[in-house]
Amino acid sequence: MSGIGTLYGIGVGPGDPELITVKAFRLLQQAPVVAYPKKRMGSKSYAHQIAELYVKPSDGKEMLGLVFPMTKDKDVLEREWANTVKIVWERLRQGKDVAFVTEGDPLFYSTFIHMMRVMQAAHPEVRIVSVPGVSSFLGAASRLGLPLADGDEQIGIIPATDDREAMRQSLLSHDCVVFLKVAKVLPMIIELLRELDLVDKAAVATKVTSAEEMVWTDVRELERAELGYLTLMVVKRT
Repeated sequence: MSGIGTLYGIGVGPGDPELITVKAFRLLQQAPVVAYPKKRMGSKSYAHQIAELYVKPSDGKEMLGLVFPMTKDKDVLEREWANTVKIVWERLRQGKDVAFVTEGDPLFYSTFIHMMRVMQAAHPEVRIVSVPGVSSFLGAASRLGLPLADGDEQIGIIPATDDREAMRQSLLSHDCVVFLKVAKVLPMIIELLRELDLVDKAAVATKVTSAEEMVWTDVRELERAELGYLTLMVVKRT
């Protein structure tokens, strides 16, 4: 089939709208459809807040909000993802390019990864292009003025989990560790830092580089804190 639109995964950065790339800006301007993750309660997603500074429905674009299920139920996930891909495919088959925006980078712990896989399985004829974006851990390094790795130093980018031993080994086996989405296990991670005498080597950031950014260089302040989903911790041993 000819005349099918291209699906673009566009990284819009960690929060600061000025961290969007020139290529991402150009494609957002050109694409007739801009798709974004939409929250069920009606509030704007992080990526949507950034993208809407550059494109608006008044520009003649379709702003396509997509709801992604927050569940581990496999049947629900498969059904909802199939429906989401169907919605996007309807635009693509009309020859319209679709720019799907995501915070950070589209191929780094992003919703776009699953979008890409399901689309490829359902419609392998669709051309899919990823446009790199600035990831949150890079934004955090800049904000903290902290070199993440130099020379032969090793860095680990680790999704924080309640697997205490795995988190401990991450700290022991890397010169620098970035724990992503750390809020849900923050007390346990701080306890590990104390055990390993690393508590003074850590910093925490929420919604880094955005207008809602908060940064803590003394993680002791956070032992009983309830932080948001987009929170990371950087631990630099040296």
